[in-house]
Amino acid sequence: MKPSLHLLQALLLPLSFLFLSVAQGLIPKSCNTQDQGSTLQVYHVYSQCSPFKPSTPLSWEESVLQMQSKDQARLQYLSSLVAGRSVVPIASGRQIIQSPTYIVRVKIGTPAQTLLMAMDTSNDAGWVPCNGCVGCASSTVFDSNKSTTFKNLGCGLAQCQQVPNPTCLGSTCSFNLTYGGSSIAANLSQDTVTLAADPIPDFTFGCIQKASGSSVPPQGLLGLGRGPLSLLSQTQSLYQSIFSYCLPSFKSLNFSGSLRLGPISQPKNIKYTQLLRNPRRSSLYYVNLIGIKVGRGLVNIPPEALAYNPTTGGGTIIDSGTVFTRLVQAAYIAVRDEFRRRMGNATVSSLGGFDTCYTVPVTIPTITFLFSGMNVTLPPDNFLIHSTAGSITCLAMAEAPDNVNSVLNVIANLQQQNHRILFDVPNSRLGVSRELCTLF
Repeated sequence: MKPSLHLLQALLLPLSFLFLSVAQGLIPKSCNTQDQGSTLQVYHVYSQCSPFKPSTPLSWEESVLQMQSKDQARLQYLSSLVAGRSVVPIASGRQIIQSPTYIVRVKIGTPAQTLLMAMDTSNDAGWVPCNGCVGCASSTVFDSNKSTTFKNLGCGLAQCQQVPNPTCLGSTCSFNLTYGGSSIAANLSQDTVTLAADPIPDFTFGCIQKASGSSVPPQGLLGLGRGPLSLLSQTQSLYQSIFSYCLPSFKSLNFSGSLRLGPISQPKNIKYTQLLRNPRRSSLYYVNLIGIKVGRGLVNIPPEALAYNPTTGGGTIIDSGTVFTRLVQAAYIAVRDEFRRRMGNATVSSLGGFDTCYTVPVTIPTITFLFSGMNVTLPPDNFLIHSTAGSITCLAMAEAPDNVNSVLNVIANLQQQNHRILFDVPNSRLGVSRELCTLF
């Protein structure tokens, strides 16, 4: 069923108001609050504290398409990581502007220059747009000429062998990579990076010289994966490869979350499941999802749809950059059909990419993810989207893209919002506990 303009307007009204607030410059003073200790504030990309917004006002339909296309591109990108090949995401009609979902404030250089970098758990190395970059979308770039501690790294160093497709331009190590539908050419560089109150000297990152496509986060990316050039690897002695985050809800304009680095002040009362390492893509955070409940009933999902398979890269990952949880076809259809069955005789409609929507007041069943060692029952706001008038409610999950041979289930950031997600890499475990993100 094709969604009506009225329903699209109702669902997207909060998002449009958010766009308008940013466009009108309604930036609260609290956005200038400094990060403390080893904790960084986390902002949704469309919050009042973010400078990012569509370059031109979007219609209701375009707003829906942008959200869907961003997630579609993200899923294709993650599938390409597992497959070990590049997948170019779809962008029908006008070019879809890719943006990070969550951003943090990072200071680079001496004296420090502040950038709002994407927080990405499924990528390793950090990179930023640098002065002279050709094709970079943001006017805010890191000016390496103004930093007294900046240096390019030579081709003979070990770090040069840890980046994709390394080449030599004179004595400088350069590399090329793809991110979503974009290609990036960067020099391998070092400088002091300051996270909250923690200076990290000689931090290795990519200084972008050329970019093409629309997927590059405008002010760079902070990689929270497990590779040799990731933040975790480079700060192992400082943070011991432990971090957690609480992602703020995108429904509220006035919430920030937090990225907490290191073992200090991490929650003690938290449930854990095992973190798995896939040799095909060791940086991704795989977990053992063993089942899903709708209401009190265990959904009849074929075991192979959830099974961790290091050969194919199949299984389930936790990802900070995907908005809506995606399940492989057999798993999604089973969950969706059981959800519909629990809804009784309520009339089902569709809205954009969501195929299980209701337009009358209904009693919603619970959804519980069953992981090895812990169960996580989601509050309704973590698996439903509502119109502002309450006239339509949709199950905010979807089937993995059908144009790639996806074997990945992705637990996305809507399902993680207002939870503390703790990554304890040395002990190979992931913790989850309920936590409201901090109000400004």
